[in-house]
Amino acid sequence: MMIDAIKRKLAMSKIRQDAAVVVRQKEVINLDDAKTIGIAFEYTNPEDFELLKKYVIYLRELKKRVKCIGYYSGKTEPPVQYSKVDYDFISEKAFTWWGKPSSHIVSNFLEEPYDVYIDVNLRDNIAIRYIANVSAAKFKIGHYKEDEESPFDMQISVPKESGLKAYLREVDTYLQMINKTKTNAD
Repeated sequence: MMIDAIKRKLAMSKIRQDAAVVVRQKEVINLDDAKTIGIAFEYTNPEDFELLKKYVIYLRELKKRVKCIGYYSGKTEPPVQYSKVDYDFISEKAFTWWGKPSSHIVSNFLEEPYDVYIDVNLRDNIAIRYIANVSAAKFKIGHYKEDEESPFDMQISVPKESGLKAYLREVDTYLQMINKTKTNAD
Protein backbone atom coordinates (compact mmCIF):
# COMPACT_ATOMS: atom_id res chain seq x y z
CA MET A 1 0.00 0.00 0.00
CA MET A 2 2.78 2.43 0.87
CA ILE A 3 4.52 1.69 -2.42
CA ASP A 4 1.27 2.38 -4.31
CA ALA A 5 0.92 5.72 -2.51
CA ILE A 6 4.49 6.67 -3.44
CA LYS A 7 3.96 5.61 -7.05
CA ARG A 8 0.74 7.66 -7.21
CA LYS A 9 2.48 10.70 -5.74
CA LEU A 10 5.31 10.39 -8.29
CA ALA A 11 2.79 9.94 -11.11
CA MET A 12 0.85 13.04 -10.01
CA SER A 13 4.11 15.01 -9.95
CA LYS A 14 4.90 13.81 -13.49
CA ILE A 15 1.40 14.70 -14.63
CA ARG A 16 1.75 18.26 -13.29
CA GLN A 17 5.19 18.59 -14.85
CA ASP A 18 4.11 17.37 -18.30
CA ALA A 19 0.82 19.31 -18.24
CA ALA A 20 2.66 22.56 -17.48
CA VAL A 21 4.32 22.54 -20.91
CA VAL A 22 1.20 21.70 -22.92
CA VAL A 23 0.08 24.54 -25.16
CA ARG A 24 -3.68 24.53 -25.70
CA GLN A 25 -5.86 26.72 -27.83
CA LYS A 26 -8.84 26.72 -25.44
CA GLU A 27 -12.22 27.16 -27.02
CA VAL A 28 -15.74 26.28 -25.95
CA ILE A 29 -16.97 23.97 -28.70
CA ASN A 30 -20.45 22.50 -28.90
CA LEU A 31 -21.43 19.23 -30.51
CA ASP A 32 -22.55 20.90 -33.75
CA ASP A 33 -19.18 22.60 -34.27
CA ALA A 34 -16.92 19.76 -33.15
CA LYS A 35 -15.27 17.81 -35.92
CA THR A 36 -12.91 15.62 -33.90
CA ILE A 37 -13.58 14.00 -30.52
CA GLY A 38 -11.14 12.07 -28.35
CA ILE A 39 -12.47 9.80 -25.62
CA ALA A 40 -10.36 8.23 -22.87
CA PHE A 41 -11.94 5.57 -20.66
CA GLU A 42 -11.18 2.79 -18.25
CA TYR A 43 -12.46 -0.60 -19.34
CA THR A 44 -14.30 -2.00 -16.35
CA ASN A 45 -16.93 -4.32 -17.82
CA PRO A 46 -18.39 -5.41 -21.18
CA GLU A 47 -21.75 -3.68 -20.55
CA ASP A 48 -20.20 -0.24 -20.11
CA PHE A 49 -17.97 -0.82 -23.11
CA GLU A 50 -20.99 -1.68 -25.27
CA LEU A 51 -22.68 1.50 -24.04
CA LEU A 52 -19.60 3.53 -24.95
CA LYS A 53 -19.51 1.90 -28.40
CA LYS A 54 -23.13 2.97 -28.96
CA TYR A 55 -22.24 6.53 -27.97
CA VAL A 56 -19.31 6.50 -30.43
CA ILE A 57 -21.63 5.22 -33.19
CA TYR A 58 -24.05 8.05 -32.37
CA LEU A 59 -21.21 10.60 -32.64
CA ARG A 60 -20.09 9.08 -35.96
CA GLU A 61 -23.64 9.37 -37.28
CA LEU A 62 -23.32 13.09 -36.53
CA LYS A 63 -20.25 13.05 -38.82
CA LYS A 64 -17.71 13.36 -36.02
CA ARG A 65 -14.27 11.79 -36.25
CA VAL A 66 -13.90 9.88 -32.98
CA LYS A 67 -10.88 8.14 -31.48
CA CYS A 68 -10.97 6.26 -28.18
CA ILE A 69 -8.22 5.09 -25.89
CA GLY A 70 -9.11 2.62 -23.17
CA TYR A 71 -7.14 1.51 -20.14
CA TYR A 72 -7.52 -2.00 -18.78
CA SER A 73 -6.00 -3.55 -15.71
CA GLY A 74 -4.67 -7.03 -16.03
CA LYS A 75 -2.31 -8.83 -18.31
CA THR A 76 -4.56 -9.50 -21.30
CA GLU A 77 -6.64 -7.18 -23.41
CA PRO A 78 -10.40 -7.31 -22.72
CA PRO A 79 -12.19 -10.04 -24.73
CA VAL A 80 -14.46 -7.63 -26.60
CA GLN A 81 -15.05 -6.89 -30.25
CA TYR A 82 -14.10 -3.45 -31.48
CA SER A 83 -12.70 -1.59 -34.46
CA LYS A 84 -8.95 -1.10 -34.20
CA VAL A 85 -9.41 2.12 -36.20
CA ASP A 86 -11.69 3.63 -33.54
CA TYR A 87 -10.27 2.12 -30.33
CA ASP A 88 -6.87 1.52 -28.82
CA PHE A 89 -6.29 -0.27 -25.54
CA ILE A 90 -3.44 0.25 -23.11
CA SER A 91 -2.49 -1.27 -19.78
CA GLU A 92 -0.09 -0.28 -17.04
CA LYS A 93 2.67 -1.57 -19.33
CA ALA A 94 2.11 1.58 -21.42
CA PHE A 95 3.51 3.68 -18.56
CA THR A 96 6.75 3.69 -16.63
CA TRP A 97 6.48 3.00 -12.91
CA TRP A 98 6.59 6.76 -12.20
CA GLY A 99 3.67 7.48 -14.56
CA LYS A 100 5.27 8.60 -17.84
CA PRO A 101 3.80 7.06 -21.00
CA SER A 102 6.15 4.65 -22.74
CA SER A 103 3.72 3.60 -25.48
CA HIS A 104 3.32 5.06 -28.96
CA ILE A 105 -0.44 4.49 -28.55
CA VAL A 106 -0.61 7.10 -25.78
CA SER A 107 1.71 9.46 -27.70
CA ASN A 108 -0.37 9.16 -30.87
CA PHE A 109 -3.59 9.88 -28.98
CA LEU A 110 -2.06 12.92 -27.28
CA GLU A 111 -0.64 14.32 -30.53
CA GLU A 112 -4.07 14.56 -32.13
CA PRO A 113 -5.51 18.09 -31.73
CA TYR A 114 -9.08 17.13 -30.82
CA ASP A 115 -11.83 19.73 -30.78
CA VAL A 116 -13.41 17.98 -27.80
CA TYR A 117 -11.92 15.57 -25.28
CA ILE A 118 -14.37 13.48 -23.22
CA ASP A 119 -12.94 11.90 -20.11
CA VAL A 120 -14.74 8.74 -19.00
CA ASN A 121 -12.64 8.21 -15.89
CA LEU A 122 -15.28 7.66 -13.25
CA ARG A 123 -12.94 5.60 -11.02
CA ASP A 124 -10.03 8.09 -11.10
CA ASN A 125 -7.53 5.93 -12.97
CA ILE A 126 -4.09 7.57 -12.92
CA ALA A 127 -3.28 6.61 -16.55
CA ILE A 128 -6.47 8.24 -17.84
CA ARG A 129 -5.80 11.22 -15.58
CA TYR A 130 -2.42 11.63 -17.28
CA ILE A 131 -4.08 11.64 -20.70
CA ALA A 132 -6.69 14.19 -19.55
CA ASN A 133 -4.08 16.56 -18.18
CA VAL A 134 -1.66 16.35 -21.09
CA SER A 135 -4.18 16.39 -23.94
CA ALA A 136 -4.03 19.57 -26.00
CA ALA A 137 -7.73 19.33 -26.95
CA LYS A 138 -9.48 22.66 -27.34
CA PHE A 139 -12.35 21.75 -25.01
CA LYS A 140 -12.05 19.14 -22.25
CA ILE A 141 -15.00 17.59 -20.46
CA GLY A 142 -14.72 15.35 -17.42
CA HIS A 143 -16.36 14.05 -14.28
CA TYR A 144 -16.55 16.52 -11.40
CA LYS A 145 -14.18 15.75 -8.55
CA GLU A 146 -14.39 17.83 -5.40
CA ASP A 147 -11.26 19.41 -3.92
CA GLU A 148 -9.08 18.68 -6.90
CA GLU A 149 -7.21 20.65 -9.50
CA SER A 150 -9.07 19.88 -12.69
CA PRO A 151 -7.77 19.85 -16.26
CA PHE A 152 -11.33 20.16 -17.54
CA ASP A 153 -13.00 23.18 -19.07
CA MET A 154 -16.36 21.68 -18.12
CA GLN A 155 -17.01 19.28 -15.27
CA ILE A 156 -20.10 17.09 -15.20
CA SER A 157 -21.48 16.20 -11.79
CA VAL A 158 -23.23 12.83 -11.82
CA PRO A 159 -23.26 10.52 -8.80
CA LYS A 160 -20.98 7.53 -9.46
CA GLU A 161 -23.82 5.14 -8.68
CA SER A 162 -25.78 6.64 -11.60
CA GLY A 163 -23.35 4.93 -13.93
CA LEU A 164 -21.90 5.53 -17.35
CA LYS A 165 -25.22 5.93 -19.13
CA ALA A 166 -26.25 8.90 -16.96
CA TYR A 167 -22.80 10.45 -17.31
CA LEU A 168 -22.78 10.19 -21.13
CA ARG A 169 -26.33 11.53 -21.25
CA GLU A 170 -25.23 14.61 -19.27
CA VAL A 171 -22.12 15.09 -21.40
CA ASP A 172 -24.23 14.95 -24.54
CA THR A 173 -26.87 17.31 -23.14
CA TYR A 174 -24.33 19.98 -22.21
CA LEU A 175 -22.34 19.56 -25.43
CA GLN A 176 -25.52 20.31 -27.35
CA MET A 177 -26.48 23.31 -25.18
CA ILE A 178 -23.25 25.24 -24.82
CA ASN A 179 -22.07 28.01 -27.06
CA LYS A 180 -25.01 27.75 -29.45
CA THR A 181 -25.18 30.49 -32.02
CA LYS A 182 -28.66 31.93 -32.19
CA THR A 183 -30.22 32.01 -35.62
CA ASN A 184 -32.42 34.92 -36.47
CA ALA A 185 -35.60 33.41 -37.89
CA ASP A 186 -37.35 36.79 -38.33
